[in-house]
Amino acid sequence: MDKEISVTELRKKRNKNRIIIAGIILALLALLWWTKASLFSSVSRSEISIATAGTGTVENTLNASGEVQPEFEQVITSPINATIQQVFLDAGSIVKEGQNILELDKEATQLNFDKQNDQLELKRNNIVKLKLELDKSFYDLKISDSIKALKISSLKADIENARRLQKAGGGTREAVETAEMSLRIAELEKRQLENDIKIKQQTMRTELKDSEISAQIQEKDLMEFKNKLKKAGIITTRKGVLTYVNKNLGSKVAEGEVLARLADLGSFKIIGTVSDTYADQLKTGMGVIVRINENLLRGNLTSIQPSVQNNVLSFDVALDTKASHLLRPKLKVEVFLVTAAHTNVVRVANGQAFSGASVQDLFVLNKSGKAERRTVKIGLSNFDFVEITEGIKAGENVIISDMSNYKNITELEIKP
Repeated sequence: MDKEISVTELRKKRNKNRIIIAGIILALLALLWWTKASLFSSVSRSEISIATAGTGTVENTLNASGEVQPEFEQVITSPINATIQQVFLDAGSIVKEGQNILELDKEATQLNFDKQNDQLELKRNNIVKLKLELDKSFYDLKISDSIKALKISSLKADIENARRLQKAGGGTREAVETAEMSLRIAELEKRQLENDIKIKQQTMRTELKDSEISAQIQEKDLMEFKNKLKKAGIITTRKGVLTYVNKNLGSKVAEGEVLARLADLGSFKIIGTVSDTYADQLKTGMGVIVRINENLLRGNLTSIQPSVQNNVLSFDVALDTKASHLLRPKLKVEVFLVTAAHTNVVRVANGQAFSGASVQDLFVLNKSGKAERRTVKIGLSNFDFVEITEGIKAGENVIISDMSNYKNITELEIKP
């Protein structure tokens, strides 16, 4: 017959099992810690990147993108309404000044020019004719005025005669009054005539001036027409490269329509784009760094486009070196906008170890050759350097690789 186990004994047995299980768990944890410590307390020199802290300038930058464009691009347009008759050069051609690009059919424009030229000659002849007519009219008025003056003198003499006859008893008062009335009428007519002469002079000057101005306007139009005809032979005005040529033979082109584009490849600029979230940080005149492969070119932001398209802001960059051999049209480049700069500060080459926080831990090599964890303060940063404001001195060696796997380790052994 089985003996019943007391409650006390059962409790002791359970406590013993718990102690055994706890011991096993502690042993496993110790083993795990030992394994991790053995794996992560050292690192191979070939697996990390080490940079030596130095002093210099650190510039804070905004990342942007850009495209190389010729600084100067001439747009050649059609000076007249015409058709493309012949094309001499293709896009991509390197040209010198004075080379023919294409030829326009300008026969219709030439006929129109000749017609307007004939109209101008006719207008000039009309001016001469008008001047002669006005001179004759003015001369006739002057003669009439002279005749009227003689008639007044005669009437005055008639009045004197009538008065003498009246005194002598051979004339009447009515005759004297009639003579005086005729004189007053003649004097009024002369005043009217003199006023007509004065107005005629002003009218003559106005009509002549109007005709001459009209002729001058047409003459200027013809000169402009003549220049357009001269420019209808589309030629290069400077050396460069043709980036576009309208090669549609026989097609009609309107005045002002683009026929070709000529770029000067002696100097370049950068057309940059950046997210509009940085719009308030962009300012004309701010420094710009352009990276082409491993090469850096510097310049300044010269203008910012006022409009935003698809949340992107565009800007222009003038390079300090406009004719570098690195620059090619349409080349995509990295652009860095310099928002701030600190000089003569401790700096370390940028790497994956930097998280972007203002305070973080880094591994710094000590005199014994081991890497010790150290808390440092970060200042400005860019794609090349990070400013260290506290925690590292110039000359110390810093691991700049990603060390997130060693975040619980205070010291690392560096294996060869």
